[in-house]
Amino acid sequence: MSWKGRFGLVAGLLAVALATTTAFPQETVCEARAKPRPAPVVAVPAPQLPESSAPAIPAPDLAGALASAVDAAGGKLDLGLAVLDLRTGTLVDSYGDQPFYSASLSKLILAVDMLQGPQSDDDLSLLTRALSASDDTAMDALWTSHDGMDAVSRVASLAGLTGTHAPDDPSQWGEVVVTANDVTRLYQYVLASTGLRDFIVPALSAAPEIAADGFDQEFGLLGTGAVTKQGWMYYLPSDVYLHSAGVVDDRYAVALLSVDQSGSWQAARSRVNAVTSALLAALRSPGQ
Repeated sequence: MSWKGRFGLVAGLLAVALATTTAFPQETVCEARAKPRPAPVVAVPAPQLPESSAPAIPAPDLAGALASAVDAAGGKLDLGLAVLDLRTGTLVDSYGDQPFYSASLSKLILAVDMLQGPQSDDDLSLLTRALSASDDTAMDALWTSHDGMDAVSRVASLAGLTGTHAPDDPSQWGEVVVTANDVTRLYQYVLASTGLRDFIVPALSAAPEIAADGFDQEFGLLGTGAVTKQGWMYYLPSDVYLHSAGVVDDRYAVALLSVDQSGSWQAARSRVNAVTSALLAALRSPGQ
């Protein structure tokens, strides 16, 4: 996407749950043979089984997964990272309350506000484009027509977002301020509402590799099986923003917000991918 603010802003942001299968051994079939004479019936006491023969599954080491991901950044990113276990409510973070400009993550916020009530088919079509292909033109129209500035405050109140607020410049929706912790809470709020979930999850799941502005948005969580919203923009002289936030394996809400001061999209993408790979490897290891 090519969204430009006062400083040369380029914004955008995005998609699925991974199912696991368990293999069971085939049944062994034994052939019964007739005996010449019936055998006497002997009562056999029932075996005493333990309460559970299944091995205990260790609790996920979220702190360890987070540490692995932060180490993978190599200290070369301004990184805000949060992981929320949607089953237990456990939240771990590294600079999870550090404020970042949202880039296209603000599209998810506006979607939550719009879907609190009925919308026209045309507006829903625009919203789908804003979420999936991260279409800035669609977002421009919706931000203006649906009171984007106040929408941010309304959603922050609804979802309990403590570090999220509207931009100083009403025209710059990419400068909505968010935190990694808040973004995970926003996903938790979305998934708890059937109306929000049934619209937003399919839209994010349909995210193409190439966004509406021609940017390759397959970095971070996108392409790993997660339901994801992506964000990207560039501030002069050399700040590269890459955000990736979504739901992993129907269990973890993950928000990775980053600023790379190298001025290189390639370097920033490589570092974000390294952080994501380390995090997912730890979350998806046996017993997690």
